[in-house]
Amino acid sequence: MDPVIVVGAGPVGLALSLALAAQGVPSVVLDEGPGKEEPRTARTAVLRPDTADLVERLGCTTVRDGGARWAGWRSMRRNQDVRQVEFGEGGEPSPLHLPQHDLTRGLRAAAAVQELVQIVPQGRLDTIEQDGSGVTAHTREPGATWWRGSFLVGCDGARSTVRKLLDIRFPGRTAVERHAVAALRTELPWPDEALLHRLPPWRTGGQEISARPLPDGVWRLDWLLPARGELVTPEALVTRVRDTLGGWCGETPPYDLIDTGVYTLHHRLARRWRVGRAFLAGDAAHLLGALGTQGLDEGLRDIDNLAWKLAQAWHLGASETLLDSYQAERRTSVASRLRAADQALPILRRSGGLRTYLPGTARGHDSLLTDGHLGRGALGAPPEYTRSPLAPPHAEAQTLVGTPLGAPVADVRATAPDGTTVRLRDRLGRGRLLVTLVAPGTGVWDRRHWMTAGVMPRLAAAVTALPVRAELLVTESYPGASAHTVLLVRPDGHLVAAFHGVRPAELYAAADAARGGSPAPSAQAPPRTGLPEQSTPSDQMDRMDQTDRTDRTADIN
Repeated sequence: MDPVIVVGAGPVGLALSLALAAQGVPSVVLDEGPGKEEPRTARTAVLRPDTADLVERLGCTTVRDGGARWAGWRSMRRNQDVRQVEFGEGGEPSPLHLPQHDLTRGLRAAAAVQELVQIVPQGRLDTIEQDGSGVTAHTREPGATWWRGSFLVGCDGARSTVRKLLDIRFPGRTAVERHAVAALRTELPWPDEALLHRLPPWRTGGQEISARPLPDGVWRLDWLLPARGELVTPEALVTRVRDTLGGWCGETPPYDLIDTGVYTLHHRLARRWRVGRAFLAGDAAHLLGALGTQGLDEGLRDIDNLAWKLAQAWHLGASETLLDSYQAERRTSVASRLRAADQALPILRRSGGLRTYLPGTARGHDSLLTDGHLGRGALGAPPEYTRSPLAPPHAEAQTLVGTPLGAPVADVRATAPDGTTVRLRDRLGRGRLLVTLVAPGTGVWDRRHWMTAGVMPRLAAAVTALPVRAELLVTESYPGASAHTVLLVRPDGHLVAAFHGVRPAELYAAADAARGGSPAPSAQAPPRTGLPEQSTPSDQMDRMDQTDRTDRTADIN
């Protein structure tokens, strides 16, 4: 079978190729550039805990070795502290902050040693042709050639060639925010803490300044600029740096200015994210970034959502419902994020007026901005696919747990079939559903015999009979769940359903809904004699057995 063609070798495109490889799907990455990243320390990425975990699972070592975890978050207004948030032990997980070129370098290094990923430098796309069985793409000089793929995904940025070739409109708002940015090495009064300072009391402070630590004593400073302000000269930017450091430290401390820039943020959303066998992801599909929201975060969530669906289609065939669900889930989620930001912008950026003097207004504004920067609330929380076309119909056996249906599951400790203790999130991204039994006291079970204890034999038989591959796990507890609750989790970590007790028929129906129903006859993948070298014997048995599972409903009743 033909590989998936990924257009674009930025963080989103490289992450998609690695996510596909983790599920046994080969890909060709068309890199428009020469295959090297230009170091720009002032261009950084803030990854929320869920996307940081995703990138690390894909083998990117720089998120662990080259990123900074913040000790806390501090909000100030004029000369006063307004709010503080502690991260780490006893607090919520910290975002991860690192230069984007380090993130891309780590992903490229992981892809370079992955046999199922082929990166093609100078692969400048100029033609896309589709038919019933695949996609043909042509790259122009140098090295003009045709590439054949089963699917094609445009991860080629805001000026996406794929989007233009598919004739997809990209409406939205231009220059929603402008920021002057500087990366510098210095010491600030808040070691390892990120800072948001609104209305700083010095002349060049403007309306808002943020300071976010990077590794090795480096900080990224952002100054919010007027939407239609004057050109920011190097001299004016140095003045801002000196005034800001002096305002925070009492006098300007020694500093080493590493990199500067001016970034203009736009809000745009592609009308369609799928045309036949071609898809859009990342900045090719959406642009956002005002009020602390992170476009790269959303791009990584795109590929986490899409990769397992393409893997299902590549290995076994997929229904139109499954492939269409990518746009239905992800576009709806990003549109909600953009809508929340656009509604908050006029309030948060208003200067003067009655709202400024209402009691509690400043604190409410600070909460909104904190949510955007820390990945919480309507501006930044991980998505919940509550109205997904993959949601199963309600069954009487379903029960409620602490995680809403369609939301990401909690990262609890669980026991795998081989008896090892794992984190639930570590089992994601392998193309399998997760069936997790909540069984208090399992920590003291004899692990040599745990598969034969209690309800496990019946549950194991039900899992074996599911229409798609699934892995059975056991956890001592789960938020809001009672003993013997069974959770069904998608390969990207979103909760499909929760049942009280072992309910084979209902579990089967929910798993069938999660895969979008049976593939159409024309979408059935042909049997393959060769399997990726990294497949384990159990993986091979799973795949060879898949064609027999669809009609095994008698086994679960």
